[in-house]
Amino acid sequence: MNQQAMTPTENPTRIYVDADACPVKDEVYRVALRHGLLVSVVAGNFIRVPQDPLIERIAAGSGMDAADDWIAERAGYGDIVITADIPLASRCVKAGADVIAPNGKPFTEQSIGMTLAMRNLMTDLRSSGEITGGPRSFSPRDRSAFLSALDTAIRRIQRRRAEQTATGQG
Repeated sequence: MNQQAMTPTENPTRIYVDADACPVKDEVYRVALRHGLLVSVVAGNFIRVPQDPLIERIAAGSGMDAADDWIAERAGYGDIVITADIPLASRCVKAGADVIAPNGKPFTEQSIGMTLAMRNLMTDLRSSGEITGGPRSFSPRDRSAFLSALDTAIRRIQRRRAEQTATGQG
């Protein structure tokens, strides 16, 4: 595959991957390298990543929510966060980042409130002994939806940046 790697200064968008139990890391790497985007792969402890100057491995520590906190403190407007963690998604959406679940579902300002409320309701039901079942298994359709959502997010950010540059705002 012929990849034209860009330097980070040419394209400041960064993809943050909440890497513990993320099933789409390889897809993120391929898409990011194709677009010349920086990737921060954040986990509680050591995790393997490809040897590439655009991909950095972050061992945030084993503390409760250490990886989530690391991502939330850095992600912002023009960045993309990949996570299935709804509280982390909420924090990143509020910071202006584009947030995508590994199944391709985007978390937006319009959807995150209801998503967080449903998550809290299900947590309460489980803690009271209700059997609610777990998430459905990850499928090839989820992988395809994720790739489409990631590509859409990258193109939307690039378009916004181009418009800002054209109007002298960037």
